Amino acid sequence: MRLTTRGRYAVTAMLDLALQPLDQTITLAEIAARQTISVAYLEQLFSKLKRRHLVASVRGANGGYHLARPAQNITVLEIIEAVNESVDATRCDHKGNCQNGAMCLTHDLWHELSNHISSYLERISLADLVDRDNVQTVALRQSSTDDLASLIANQKSVTGMI
Repeated sequence: MRLTTRGRYAVTAMLDLALQPLDQTITLAEIAARQTISVAYLEQLFSKLKRRHLVASVRGANGGYHLARPAQNITVLEIIEAVNESVDATRCDHKGNCQNGAMCLTHDLWHELSNHISSYLERISLADLVDRDNVQTVALRQSSTDDLASLIANQKSVTGMI
């Protein structure tokens, strides 16, 4: 099993959304700045997340994205699967044909591991992640960095330094 950046970034971006006030839409540029993920990459991910009804978008001046349903009703496994990632640890996609069309010696081991990983990720919701102390600490740091960056940008525009 190999979880690529696609799956990791999707979970990170969704967690970022879950940390924001419920009545607020968040732009991909805001998420990109906080999480150091390119806007173009987020656009690809959010297209898939929207198709799976995990996020909803709002157009217009105050547009952006928000969770399509409560954070406690969105699992990490759903997010990973929405962006076409797999938690399958077998080489044969559970088909049992990984060694010249037949099952390999360790197929059952990897199949069971895949099931455990899926089961674990299915039990973890975005709300569970939001409640973790280290997530709150990192979010606070990122928020402070955003506030500082906004303050500096506003100060420069007021003083004409831009």
